[in-house]
Amino acid sequence: MSSDNLGLLSLLALTPLLTIGVLLVGFRMPAKHAMAIAYGVTLLIAWGAWKVQFPVIVAASLQGLILAVSLVYIIFGALLLLATLTQSGAVNSIREAFVRISPDRRIQAIIIGWLFGSFIEGSAGFGTPAAVCAPLLLALGFPAMAAVMVGLIIQSTAVSFGAAGTPILIGVSGGLDSTLVRDYLLLQGMEYRVLLDGITIRVAAIHALTGTLIPLFLSAMLTRFYGAKRSFREGLEVWRFALFASVSFTAPYFLCAYFLGPEFPSIVGSSVALIIVIFATRKGWFVPQETWDFPPRENWDSAWMGLIHPSKEALRSKMTIGKAWSPYALVAVLLLVSRLPALGLQQRLAGIQVGPTNILGTGIGQQIQPFYLPGFMFIVVCLLTYGLHRMSWKEIRESWVLAGRQTRGAMVALMFAVPMARLFIESGANFNLSGLDSMPLTLAKAVAELAGGTWPFFSPWIGALGAFAAGSNTISNLMFSLFQFATAQEIHVDPAMVVAAQAVGGAAGNMITVHNVVAASATVGLLGREGALIRMTLIPMVYYCLMAGSLAFIGIYGLGLNLGTVGLLALCTLLVVLALKTE
Repeated sequence: MSSDNLGLLSLLALTPLLTIGVLLVGFRMPAKHAMAIAYGVTLLIAWGAWKVQFPVIVAASLQGLILAVSLVYIIFGALLLLATLTQSGAVNSIREAFVRISPDRRIQAIIIGWLFGSFIEGSAGFGTPAAVCAPLLLALGFPAMAAVMVGLIIQSTAVSFGAAGTPILIGVSGGLDSTLVRDYLLLQGMEYRVLLDGITIRVAAIHALTGTLIPLFLSAMLTRFYGAKRSFREGLEVWRFALFASVSFTAPYFLCAYFLGPEFPSIVGSSVALIIVIFATRKGWFVPQETWDFPPRENWDSAWMGLIHPSKEALRSKMTIGKAWSPYALVAVLLLVSRLPALGLQQRLAGIQVGPTNILGTGIGQQIQPFYLPGFMFIVVCLLTYGLHRMSWKEIRESWVLAGRQTRGAMVALMFAVPMARLFIESGANFNLSGLDSMPLTLAKAVAELAGGTWPFFSPWIGALGAFAAGSNTISNLMFSLFQFATAQEIHVDPAMVVAAQAVGGAAGNMITVHNVVAASATVGLLGREGALIRMTLIPMVYYCLMAGSLAFIGIYGLGLNLGTVGLLALCTLLVVLALKTE
């Protein structure tokens, strides 16, 4: 096929992504089946249209499987830690502590959702915050549907640095592993780590500015959809506390990204904010005088409620709050110690690598660092927790069984999704007989022709689409980072900023990811309300992508009479008008 036929080639390159969207959204097919079919479609297009050599197809697929194994390793470790704390009673102690902080439901949603949820995202990721926060809020007296909505909305700002930075360290880094990027770095005289650090800082800056309003969205939507008066205004009345909680998180969050890298922003930012905000709440600072609560339970809409009705006894635990939190503190300490170059441990742990470097003589390889990945830290902390929390053999066994069962649900989809992404990327001229650019580069050229210099404004939507389709910000970054990088080069703008906008959009897409909605709903026994929840969370998701696109555009072109500045002003004006006029 001629490389001159850009329209047809770009349509073919888009087909694997369209396949995911149609199967998941249109036919509501489970991700494990949809991703298997999408992998098959990608393989056929790579072999038939791009003439990718068979050894390359095998090598790229194996590379993807190895990457998928590293992701499963992290997911299992995160879920094992959560299951361990559940079995030991630590989660119940954390719940009980939250009950005593404030009776105001808006305050509870911000502290538990925005701050504790962000901490869970930073340490575990992969949709865990909604699955943790939803049952916790349900136990505090929230309607099941409101609890899930809160758990979904907060999966935004913290997500890019979730699971100790996995969306950046594996998603963006794996997605940019290509000849195009290596040539760019050689031309710029830049090391790969410098590029990744630059992307990390830009991601954190966009998130810090955009995420500032998320707690206010959280409060306003809670009162609008689940209050007796169905009013946004009641939620906006907590604006001082909401903005205080936002900045308490985003300030240390950005500083961590700037000075320490992608592993720590969400963990450290939320930890610092939890201490500051809980202290301020107990002192009554920024807290509204009037306490807001849901209407009496007998007046609740039947659609709000699930099949699970936890008793008050579920909140009781004899474990001290310090002891309950100690495993999370250990995770933060181990990650910090293993990531600081000055301590010397980083080089030792990262230096132990397992995996092939040249599969079938193609030059394609992938290695895993088993003792450096966050999954290892999670498992070590679990082993320490067994003694610290005096767990029985039965409790330990139950935690492993539960984590294994939960991991299997994500494993099958990942085993097809990541090989698909790698085959998608490794379809370039170095590996095919057609002389065509890779599928992401082909798409990039088509997009560059259509959008031109305005592309940075739209780039977050691609990230959100990828997260929605694949159920993961990490997978979205794996699929689209190179596409975004190549598009930036085509239109001659900073590729780090465009890739950062992709990562931010991918984080925002987690709010509407079907997998997250279903998983969180299941924890509170809520069935058949997924569509209604997605319609609600679309509101903050759209805000997030519009704001991120405007900021990325301004970051590239500066303030002025341009799309970014106009978009930012229009969005801010709209939010102010809505805040003033809503009843």
